[in-house]
Amino acid sequence: MSSSFVHPLADVKSTRIGENSRVWQFSIVLPGAEIGRDVNICSHCFIEDDVVIGNGVTIKNGVQIWNGLRIEDGVFIGPNVSFSNDRFPRSREWPATFAVTKIRERASIGAGAVVLPGVEIGRNAMIGAGAVVTRSVPPNAIVVGNPAKIVGYVDAARGEKIAPAPSISEVGPLNTRVKGVALYNMPRVADIRGSLTVGEFERSIPFPVKRYFMVFDVPSVETRGEHAHRECHQFLICVRGSCAVVADDGSNRQEFLLDRPDVGVHLPPMIWGIQYKYSSDAVLLVFASHHYENSDYIRDYSEFGRLIGEKS
Repeated sequence: MSSSFVHPLADVKSTRIGENSRVWQFSIVLPGAEIGRDVNICSHCFIEDDVVIGNGVTIKNGVQIWNGLRIEDGVFIGPNVSFSNDRFPRSREWPATFAVTKIRERASIGAGAVVLPGVEIGRNAMIGAGAVVTRSVPPNAIVVGNPAKIVGYVDAARGEKIAPAPSISEVGPLNTRVKGVALYNMPRVADIRGSLTVGEFERSIPFPVKRYFMVFDVPSVETRGEHAHRECHQFLICVRGSCAVVADDGSNRQEFLLDRPDVGVHLPPMIWGIQYKYSSDAVLLVFASHHYENSDYIRDYSEFGRLIGEKS
């Protein structure tokens, strides 16, 4: 601990503190805590025994880190963030084991947020000030409110709203910032009898289709998708209402609003896809190039990132 700094007014019992870490005045660190390199623990913090803090973490003033907290590299924890590790606490009654709460790499938690026990805050997620996190937060998600809900995704640049094609001859794909992902303007014919839109497989829909499914009656706070496919192509059309689609190729992330039945988005294999912000009447129609096969799904974003890295 000789290369770290401990303020004379701090009470630090742990000897497992990495190089260049700093603990400021009126902070208490119990003997079992493990703290990495280049960590900054500001004043009036309390860190219990069964705590692991990674490298490059910033913990601002007035934060208590209780048993069961696992904080990975590069995390930011704002002032007066409140963690808990027991959902049903009683005075002088302790559970056999405390719930483990995981804060993944480079996540940020805003001032005054509350994080309930046993949740996982995903890599690079952003928790808004004052949010109450009652459930696990996916990687890159931005959440706010009580209870916290997803309102966006970090670095997910909004795609331009696609205008209806003036004529059938002007339908087709519009490339996006995400590799291989395209928005499609489908043919639309309107007259006094109503409107019609049509797609042809392997033409306007750029692959042969073996399966379709529809998603509907989704509560607006829920997020679906959150996976990639190894081989399967998907083509998404919101035939009623609206929903937002986030596409992520591991380097670029972009959000698209599907709010017309003549607009579709093509998600090729090895693209991480998310659907959220469903309107109450939304019906999402998805065409797939493969029959359902569980092994084709990649459901862990860390694994997705590793596989993308291996392909590059």
